Amino acid sequence: MSFAIKYDVPTGRRDLVAGLTVAAVALPQGIAYALIAGVDPKFGVYSAIVVTAIASIFGSSSHLINGPTSAISLLVFSSLSFIDPENRTVLFEALFLLGVLVGVFQILIAVFKLGDLTRYISESVIIGFMAAAAFLLAIGQIANALGVKDKGDGHMQVLHRLYLTLFHGDAINFKALFLSVTAIVVAVVLRRLVKRYGLPQVDLLLVLVVAGVIAYAAGWSIPGDDGKTAVKVAAKIPQSLPSLHVPVVDVSTLAQLSQGALAIAFIGLIEALSIAKAIAHQTQQKIDYNRQILAEGFANLVGGFFQSLPGSGSLSRSAINHQAGAGTRFSGIVAAATVAAALLLFAPLLQYVPSAALAGLLIVTAARLVDFRRLFATVRASRYDAGLVIITAVTGVLVDLDKAVLLGIALSILLFVPRAAKLKAVELTVTPERVIREKVPTDPDDPTIVIYDLEGELFFGAAPELDRYFDTLSRRIRDDGVAFVVLRLKRVRNPDAVTIERLEHFLREESGHGATILLAGVRPDALKVLKNVGFDSWFPEEQIFPEEQEEYSATLKAVRYATAAAGKIEEESAKEVAAQYYLV
Repeated sequence: MSFAIKYDVPTGRRDLVAGLTVAAVALPQGIAYALIAGVDPKFGVYSAIVVTAIASIFGSSSHLINGPTSAISLLVFSSLSFIDPENRTVLFEALFLLGVLVGVFQILIAVFKLGDLTRYISESVIIGFMAAAAFLLAIGQIANALGVKDKGDGHMQVLHRLYLTLFHGDAINFKALFLSVTAIVVAVVLRRLVKRYGLPQVDLLLVLVVAGVIAYAAGWSIPGDDGKTAVKVAAKIPQSLPSLHVPVVDVSTLAQLSQGALAIAFIGLIEALSIAKAIAHQTQQKIDYNRQILAEGFANLVGGFFQSLPGSGSLSRSAINHQAGAGTRFSGIVAAATVAAALLLFAPLLQYVPSAALAGLLIVTAARLVDFRRLFATVRASRYDAGLVIITAVTGVLVDLDKAVLLGIALSILLFVPRAAKLKAVELTVTPERVIREKVPTDPDDPTIVIYDLEGELFFGAAPELDRYFDTLSRRIRDDGVAFVVLRLKRVRNPDAVTIERLEHFLREESGHGATILLAGVRPDALKVLKNVGFDSWFPEEQIFPEEQEEYSATLKAVRYATAAAGKIEEESAKEVAAQYYLV
């Protein structure tokens, strides 16, 4: 693996500007995402330092920025919901252990090269998850937006807690409501200005500054004689960098944490890899995805030992990084270093940020989390897609997000296997014009030669379909006296012992009945399996026509062989037979 890279002053300048721009967004997002996860805001900021830096150092994508994200934070909240939030020591130790477990799972996925399994998770599951996450994020911030205390506890269903908060809770704090509405309006207006005029994407930071200035000027964020403020403010963040801390392992909670960690590991990888792929498509960068998975795992593992919130690839920060002109992964290191510097210099000012303003900002984030056009298109696409979206979303809202993700993954795989097992067989025919094409109902049957084209995954799940096609061929051989069968195997993939055993049984049985079976277009992987199981010791070599570079040449050779062997041509018409071609 080569790490050599051409690095010059212009590239360094672009990385510096991009890193500073990303940091302006990463700091407020780190605070906000920690609040989503229900933990101390400092852990989100630590994640924007540690997880971001480690993933940038060891990753493969030049533009992917890792760190806390809204989706992962919601999964963290769900994973820690069985712990009493008032027992902060236990909660925080569980958070750090969760990060370590996420990292371990992701590293194992990389070591065993299982990252490719993420492609079997339907996009519909992710869309359903994001819809549920956005809904939970929005209603989870209603109490803060209204300036009231959230009723119930983490063991209650979220809709039940919302009902108690709204109808059996405290009176609305209209000062807090004003700040949350102001934050929403300012966020929407600033984002439109940023998009219209191509301004630096510091709108999230400006929202908090505006809300903080309003609250301070009105005296709402300054403690009164009783030591309380008129509106709740964000927790104080220490003016210090994250330090090494070994998480306490509570064996009694390990099983529950592992379940959540597995969900976070998968969603985190899907989130990170999809963002990396999308940007790489624009930049034409070739990404080592297994290395990127390893970097994700290593970042979360180290983050767990440095009091960090688990993270993943951030869509917003990665897009900003790319749009700001980043050239290499060094921009992520600059972003992490800038957040660290800001923490040391400006941490005391963060205590003046009203919680209501953060709530408004998170409600806007929730609305932006869902691509509604894509959601509606997916639901309309098919019952399969609609079912996965609805089941994942409803499970996420009514049960919890980590179980929704694991259920969605299980359903994706369960629904994928029957589809993958659909082995397609098409009968081909040779027309009077010497064209080999798919047979249509009006074509006459050839009593001597039958040509079958198989297509699909030739694994154990396809065995019943393969048996059905072989039974059909066997009946044709007996009822019509077919002497030659050409099996075209050019479009079958990944043969395993089960299907090869079925093929061997068919070949032996029909050869015993006098039929000649020709295997055409045999791919190298299938040919290797045939040799491994000893086909060359009993099946005639001249009846196997391996896949060749020339298009359809193996199929044509097999048909010509059968035609000549059947005695259906005279010697003078051999040139006409040689002129056969295959029509798709």
